[in-house]
Amino acid sequence: MKTLRWLGGLAAVMALGGVASAAEHDLYVGTYTGKTSKGIYKLSFDDATGKLGEPELAAEMGSPSFLAIDPARRILVAVGEIDRPKVGGGVRSFRIGDGGKLTPVSEQPTIGGGPCHVSIHPSGRVVLVANYGGGSVASFPLDADGKLGPSASFIQHQGTGPNQGRQEKAHAHSINVDPSGKYALAADLGTDRVYVYRVDPATAKLTPAGEAKIAPGSGPRHLCFDPDGKTVRVINELKNTITSLRWDASSGKLEEFDTATTLPADFKGESYTAEVVPHPTGKFIYGSNRRHDSIAAMAVGEGGKLKLAGLAREGVKEPRNFIVDPTGKWLLVGSQNADSIVVFPIDRETGIPGPQGTITKVPTPVCLRLLATGR
Repeated sequence: MKTLRWLGGLAAVMALGGVASAAEHDLYVGTYTGKTSKGIYKLSFDDATGKLGEPELAAEMGSPSFLAIDPARRILVAVGEIDRPKVGGGVRSFRIGDGGKLTPVSEQPTIGGGPCHVSIHPSGRVVLVANYGGGSVASFPLDADGKLGPSASFIQHQGTGPNQGRQEKAHAHSINVDPSGKYALAADLGTDRVYVYRVDPATAKLTPAGEAKIAPGSGPRHLCFDPDGKTVRVINELKNTITSLRWDASSGKLEEFDTATTLPADFKGESYTAEVVPHPTGKFIYGSNRRHDSIAAMAVGEGGKLKLAGLAREGVKEPRNFIVDPTGKWLLVGSQNADSIVVFPIDRETGIPGPQGTITKVPTPVCLRLLATGR
């Protein structure tokens, strides 16, 4: 087995001209549980054809809204987006077995409420969680068997923003490790900050190392690194923009140089962005627009600045999370409010997905993760 996952860039990929060779995959889908969904689902995905198989329940769990797969391709972790008094939400680990079967291993409380994002350090020894409701981040040791230890770090963010309805306090929305493995970057929607933490893989501890301010009222939500690891793209939920920053892995410093909209100039309605993902060639960046119900294809121009090149909309409804497959040929979108996943072909010249995609029914999909299984 071979895992292929995004942590601000493409990891463990057999590259050829900036993209991966063809493979078959298991697609794991995190969901919001309710009337129809029961937890984490699994589908087959063939990147030669872009076809998805039928979904099957891989593990029962309450609202596993974000997933991550470890570099050794053996462990999947998921956050349960709930809020229990004095405990917060939960992060759970699963062992990936034959046929992609998930077997529960362990669970730890995230201390903060409403955990909404989880990532794994490239060493495979640290799990990082962002608590939206609690406005905090936490780290956990992960052993080779997939067992999570008690929290090694818990850091409470402080502050507010000008949007009184959404920025009344800190709301940590994501935490990702940089390609060097030395730092973790946490986007906080409530404080308009990207916090930088140094990561110690041996102890799983986080140490504050700085921060970058995003324009007031922007609401930074998620971020990604360009494939070369030198640029960070932060998608801002409240302003429907992507802020681009230079990243210095030697010092852990961020320097803003561009902000671009993800919406067409003639759109005047309500919209909120969610996810940001690079194309494996580094030529395009994609962002999801909820309410506008689209995926924005942003062309990377001179100096790394972004410009809206086109939109994918067919079958998309409340696109919270999406991925580009390792070959760069397909865009897979979790269409949350349509209970489906849409697979769009990507034009290799323009980077624009679509115009039409194939649709597979899956209940309330909100996070997609691929695991290559070979042919």
